[in-house]
Formats: sequence, C-alpha cells, structure tokens
Amino acid sequence: MPLLDLANDYYDLPPGKLANVATFLEMREKPTRTLVPLAKNLSLRKFASHDLDGFRDLFKAVGQDLMWFSRVIMPDAELAAILAHPKIKTWCFELNGKAVGLLELNFEHDTECELAFFGLVPSAIGGGLGRMLMDEALRQAWAQPISRLWVHTCTFDAPQALPFYVRSGFSPFARKVEFHDDPRLQGKLPMSASPHIPILP
Repeated sequence: MPLLDLANDYYDLPPGKLANVATFLEMREKPTRTLVPLAKNLSLRKFASHDLDGFRDLFKAVGQDLMWFSRVIMPDAELAAILAHPKIKTWCFELNGKAVGLLELNFEHDTECELAFFGLVPSAIGGGLGRMLMDEALRQAWAQPISRLWVHTCTFDAPQALPFYVRSGFSPFARKVEFHDDPRLQGKLPMSASPHIPILP
C-alpha cells in the first residue's frame, strides 16, 4: 500500500468520496485468562455457501450504520466462495435461535488468523453478548496452531469498538487511511444508513 507523506494540513476529498482512519490490532499469544463460555441459549451456526441472502441480511443488520458495505456489493459467486472456503469460518451468532451477531475468522494464512468480521445487531449491544462472542472467537481462533490473531477497526465503527478490542487483549500496531466511494450515493446502501456520517453529494 502507498505510504502517505503529506504535510500537516486539511485535504479536500473528491465529491462522493469518504475517508476513514483504520487502526490495526494484534494478539500474539493465546489469552491466559478464563474465557467466558457461551450461555445455553447462545449458539454459533455456520453459514451455508448458498445462504447469500441470509448472510447479507445479517451483515446489513449488524453493519449498515457502521458503513459496512463490502459484502453487500460483492458478486454472488465471490461471496459463495468465501462462505464455502474451508479456511474461512463464517457464523451466525444466535440467541434462542434468533440471529443477533456475525463472526468470521479467516485462517487462509497458516500461522495467523484474521478476525474478519465481528459485531452484534444494535438491539443486542450492551447486555454482555459481545464479551461472550469475543471469548468464543478467541477460543475458536486459538484452537488452531496460530501465532497471531489480528483485527482492524475504523472511525466509522462504534466508538466503543477500539477500547473493547484492547480490553480483549489486542494491541494496536498500525494505522491506515482508507478512501472509497460513498456506497449510499451509489445505491449500495440506503441513504438513511450511517446517519452519523454526513452525505456530501
């Protein structure tokens, strides 16, 4: 990726473009603390490769107001390949059989794992489900012979995301700026999505 070498200043973005700052975090050792187990009414259900609509419905429910759009605009064949990939584990997090969260772990690199997607639907936030889902993610990731688990979050995410990852045992190691088209202006997300990010046509 190109290294920005810019003078300290404000820079105009082209019309229809968005910019956000991403923080990358990693965990180099398996947690030594006791991980919280899933309660009896909680479960993980792996997405089937053909369940594109079910996946996208949950993806939007979790991330539409956090400017998640990558899997919404992804071609069906590419998404189906991800859901079928033997080294990518994509789960629906369920409470009493109802979808309340999304978890994806990517083991494509044999010595490491990416916590690719992690989140709860808004109505499930604040009751301790996030801690249980994170601890299950850590349990699943470190059950494999990895030496590194990593994740990234950004300024479009909920403000509590970064401190939550740090409390979970991740340490920041890099910061990057991402530029992309506003998916709302392209019709990929509704104009009402992510109301905290102003639309500038």
